[in-house]
Amino acid sequence: MKILIKNGRIVDPASGLDQVGDVAIAAGRIIGLRHVSPEFHPNRTIDASGCVVAPGLVDLAVRLREPGYEHEGMLESELAAAVAGGITSLVCPPDTDPVLDEPGLVEMLKFRAEKLHQSRVFPLGAVTRGLQGEVLTEMVELTEAGCVGFSQAEAAIVNPRVLQRALQYAATFGYTLWLRPQEYHLGQGVAASGAIATRLGLSGIPEAAETIALHTLFELMRGTDARVHLCRISSAGGVALVRQAKHEGLRVTCDVSINSLHLTDTDIGYFDSRARLSPPLRQQRDRDALQQALADGTVDALVSDHTPVDADAKTLPFAEAEPGATGLELLLGLSLQWAHRQWPNDPAKALVRGLAVLTQAPAQVLGDALGTLQASCGRLAEGGVADLCIFDPGARWTVEAAALASQGKHTPFSGYELAGQVRHTLVGGQVAFER
Repeated sequence: MKILIKNGRIVDPASGLDQVGDVAIAAGRIIGLRHVSPEFHPNRTIDASGCVVAPGLVDLAVRLREPGYEHEGMLESELAAAVAGGITSLVCPPDTDPVLDEPGLVEMLKFRAEKLHQSRVFPLGAVTRGLQGEVLTEMVELTEAGCVGFSQAEAAIVNPRVLQRALQYAATFGYTLWLRPQEYHLGQGVAASGAIATRLGLSGIPEAAETIALHTLFELMRGTDARVHLCRISSAGGVALVRQAKHEGLRVTCDVSINSLHLTDTDIGYFDSRARLSPPLRQQRDRDALQQALADGTVDALVSDHTPVDADAKTLPFAEAEPGATGLELLLGLSLQWAHRQWPNDPAKALVRGLAVLTQAPAQVLGDALGTLQASCGRLAEGGVADLCIFDPGARWTVEAAALASQGKHTPFSGYELAGQVRHTLVGGQVAFER
């Protein structure tokens, strides 16, 4: 299939390219960028006038809910939501049922995803068997099956000796551990500690739950030289510790969710279960610190933290509701909103930076784990794989739960007006979504 994308504004943060031109695609790869040979004869032409042609987005935190939780989401629905949001590559955690702690389960998930010909799925294997925090999994076998790293999802490793062994094992083979820092005993609440939680009578999770976990992790990293990706940093104290660790030279990267980047604990309102999230929404000072950290590079990437939850699990009292929200289709719009607020007087820079935290930066976090895709994931390059997102940056749309492609319809951003609407998503040179 030969495709010609004409007259689009080609923006590639990785190379600094920002120019109106054409893109030629053949055999799943980009064969012409900016200037296309007149001898190229496409089977299909896409007019991208007024639109941005960008690398396909890369989301580092997506729960697909399959296997085990098909009542909340299935591969078909969630991958359809991903391409509707311009996401061509995504990382999924291992907290399925059964847990992704056996090579056969990983191979089955990748096979099912590949058959759908939509977003590329990169699974994380479990650090410990059954996510129980006791016995390490066979990381070598899981890597051979297709895992790009190892995670405990929301399950903490309570025993620091087990965490130390996991770091040593991962460092020996060059693997990355993807960990959400939260001290187990302090993390047993439903909202961030503070005036809002106290007024509503909700059990609180203090900032110390994150910072204590980070102190422990960084101390163990100093003795192992392991590489760690921190999932969904949520506090100002956590940001300060990550900044210090990076300055020290520890091999650490981190991301923040769209929820923590834009919302605060006041968005809980009168026990709105759509704002029941993990990590919990914190105070304005935390949100401001996260926004600044993403701007200055302390936080590497922005993620959707997509967690579809069915109606029965959400329409409960706040403390009993299942944490999570859908976010795949909102990721681009919320990133652009953050960037334009950060650089209000420089719209060109805002567009590039808003895309960089969704393309170049998350691809760099994945690094060698991408294998043959490493040279082209999150960027546009001649000869590279043709994963692209074409969107209209000026199109404004309102978030309506019922209109979302995801099986999960619950989001705290319902009713928000966002700019940036995806028109086409191409994966491997094939149109996976068009509006």
